[in-house]
Amino acid sequence: MIGPPFIRTGFAMSPPHVAVVAFDRISPFHLSVPCLVFGERRPGVPPYRLSVCSAEGPRLHTDAGFALLVEHDLRVLEEAQTVIVPSWRDPLEPAPPALLEALRAAHARGARLVGLCLGAFVLAEAGLLEGRRATTHWACVQAFATRFPGVQLDADVLYVEDGPLLTSAGTVAGIDCCLHLLRQECGAEVANRVARRLVVPPHRQGGQAQFIEQPLPADTRDDRLAGLLDQVRGCLDQPHSLDSLATRALMSRRTFTRRFRRLTGGTVGAWLLAERLALSQRLLERTDRSVEAIAALAGFGSPVSLRQHFARAFGVSPSAYRQTFQGS
Repeated sequence: MIGPPFIRTGFAMSPPHVAVVAFDRISPFHLSVPCLVFGERRPGVPPYRLSVCSAEGPRLHTDAGFALLVEHDLRVLEEAQTVIVPSWRDPLEPAPPALLEALRAAHARGARLVGLCLGAFVLAEAGLLEGRRATTHWACVQAFATRFPGVQLDADVLYVEDGPLLTSAGTVAGIDCCLHLLRQECGAEVANRVARRLVVPPHRQGGQAQFIEQPLPADTRDDRLAGLLDQVRGCLDQPHSLDSLATRALMSRRTFTRRFRRLTGGTVGAWLLAERLALSQRLLERTDRSVEAIAALAGFGSPVSLRQHFARAFGVSPSAYRQTFQGS
């Protein structure tokens, strides 16, 4: 479930402050993920103030053979609205005590904390995930469960949000998690615009499976299935079911189910709901259509169904979501 959004109602407000924690032997890719989403200035995307900081001094080595010069120390965590730990160098190595204390202090004053990939280990070591839901890279779930048995570990999802704490699976799932944050603050259209610049899928729900057996079409049948899903996105107002889609794909129900999960990582029902919710968000942000009209265009069947699914997914009603993004 996606929690209540941290929403920016206009571009004129002061830029939110995002602090990213770097460390020695960091992966340049992991560090680049939040920097690409929140640090680059793009037309039509509200600016962020992004600070990269370190608990281990200004000069850090990467695991790619070059060094970094980090401008800030942990004091920036005292004022940032969002603090991101983009990974960690070793799931069995303790984090510096100063970093753990700074994370606890940031959490206590109400900052949102994000642990991408092995960054979940650092949040857990700080005691912030105790009794909460979290995820991490699938290859390290056993190590995580052994070290932190009090955390409700969900090893099969892309990212998890539990109140002001977010954790993600490995590598590219960190992009999904950061886009999720951007979507909450700035809306689906802005997040989609950034996703297009990064050439990544505009929206993968957090509950989607981490490990997809074959993420790209492997043969003409999978290619045909991908084309069918593009067609469905264009007519979400029409009824669609597992059986009807299998028939259109010229596959048996069983074969279609297997290939659909291989291609998307989830079920037909979950995929349809995610697409319909994403369309509803865009229509609420960009048009003046009524909730009744949007419910019909997105294929929810009734405004009641739209309101129920929307509130369950985003923590607000469609009307409140529109008011936030379009103004009172």
